[in-house]
Amino acid sequence: MEINENVLGAILDAYPYEIVFVDTTHTVRYMNKTAKERYGERVQIGRSLFNCHNERTKPKIEAFLKRAEEGEGEMFEVYNRKTGEREFFTPVKDTDGIVIGYFERHEVPWDPEHPEEMMGQYWLRRI
Repeated sequence: MEINENVLGAILDAYPYEIVFVDTTHTVRYMNKTAKERYGERVQIGRSLFNCHNERTKPKIEAFLKRAEEGEGEMFEVYNRKTGEREFFTPVKDTDGIVIGYFERHEVPWDPEHPEEMMGQYWLRRI
């Protein structure tokens, strides 16, 4: 089997957490299936990430990107009290170590009463 764009897309779509990859101009370039389901029309490929963020978050995101370009790896952003998630800024680098974009990684809580529940069902129940 050749690992190509279709195979990588299928792998990322199988991942139960949202992935929204954004380039260094803050343009959304990729969303996996989970991200599309969770964010709907609020986040769109080809549009600025800042279309779905308030003005307070823009300087924070730009500062995280600057720190990544200066060599820092994944960075803790915030504990989201609304969803119970810890959120991390995760830079993506090319083979030369140059930052080409980023995504936000979420550590989601799980319901100890339903540990077998799939992530998609967890989100549908929380929405």
